[in-house]
Amino acid sequence: MSVATLPNTPLAAPDDAAARRAVTPVICYPNETLPQPDLALYQAARDGAVKTDEVLVNPRDAACFTVPAGHFFRISSVQGSQVGDLNLWNKEDLSERFFSGKTRALHGTHVTVGERLWSSLPSLRPMATIIGDTLGWYGIDEFGGSVHDVIGTRCDPYTGNLVNAVSKIPKSGEVKFPTFWSR
Repeated sequence: MSVATLPNTPLAAPDDAAARRAVTPVICYPNETLPQPDLALYQAARDGAVKTDEVLVNPRDAACFTVPAGHFFRISSVQGSQVGDLNLWNKEDLSERFFSGKTRALHGTHVTVGERLWSSLPSLRPMATIIGDTLGWYGIDEFGGSVHDVIGTRCDPYTGNLVNAVSKIPKSGEVKFPTFWSR
């Protein structure tokens, strides 16, 4: 029996390597056929909306709030630059939740006004629609990035420990997300 060995050096670039690198990236699925939200209707409804509640979340903490269907919620950073992780669940069926992977496949790694946050299978429906963005001025940078991404999962100390080669196990209370949605 022979065992193949893998080369220790990368393969030579193909003749068309530059052309391959120059190809504009595409969304996983053609999204031109997705139902488009009526942003003018949403904006008109928002213009007449009245604030009914406010939840302030301290850095490295979590909070839970309910948004009935057809209502609005706004996320604002009030203490300088911060990262905010958003998780969505259907209150009536907790198995239906925000599906960042499918949202990424439909809209790309960064979402903005007019795009939706989609729910898990088998429902696969919009859970939220982005109708405004005070950070829209950033646009898309030279690397194809923007401000609001659906690249992966929420921040947690376990991943931070892994990528920083630390073997610290978080203390009870340091990780808020498991109890965040169950309140």
